[in-house]
Amino acid sequence: MIISQNKPFEEILGFLKNSEKIVLTGCGECASACNSGGEAELIAIKAKLEDAGKQVLAFIVPETSCNYLLVRRDLKKIKESIDEADAIVSFACGDGVQTVAKQVKIPVYPGNNTLFIGEVERVGIFSEACRACGDCVLGLTGGICPVTRCAKSLLNGPCGGAKEGKCEVNPENDCAWILIYEKLKELDQVYKLTEIREPKDFSKIAYPRTLNLRNSGGGAIK
Repeated sequence: MIISQNKPFEEILGFLKNSEKIVLTGCGECASACNSGGEAELIAIKAKLEDAGKQVLAFIVPETSCNYLLVRRDLKKIKESIDEADAIVSFACGDGVQTVAKQVKIPVYPGNNTLFIGEVERVGIFSEACRACGDCVLGLTGGICPVTRCAKSLLNGPCGGAKEGKCEVNPENDCAWILIYEKLKELDQVYKLTEIREPKDFSKIAYPRTLNLRNSGGGAIK
């Protein structure tokens, strides 16, 4: 899941200083789960914008804001409002903002900050789990990501600064490499700690990336 949270309202107003007629969009998946872009949030934002003197012409929550064709379909439902509007504020992740922006000829501003790819621990609690590094090492580390879970993203074991199992950079976090050791011990795979990992090949994450499943080779990234 892509975790996001609303930007400060004053920052949103700053984007809209030269705009009076506004359309709001959200996202029915990740942002809704994060309480940053569902219907309830857009209704609340609409009220705040109107209190600030803006005119909200319409709002819509696409099924998912990162699907170009679905967003295009949903934007057609409010085409007249978009044609009249000065700007759109998208309460989705950064990709959702860009998906909307590709399809309209007015400014599209982000209403959210995109924080990380994470997992839902329980309702309303999310933890960062993946950095989308493009070169996954989870098979060597017991399913625990050192790039994300280690504050220093170390690939070959701990830094030696942990105290009582906690990270020296952020003592609120468990040391990722102690967790990795304990997990590999549980799996009877401690030997993997002796395997030296090469530096990550950052050419695999040369931005922007595209995944084309229509290629004959399957999921070829270019």
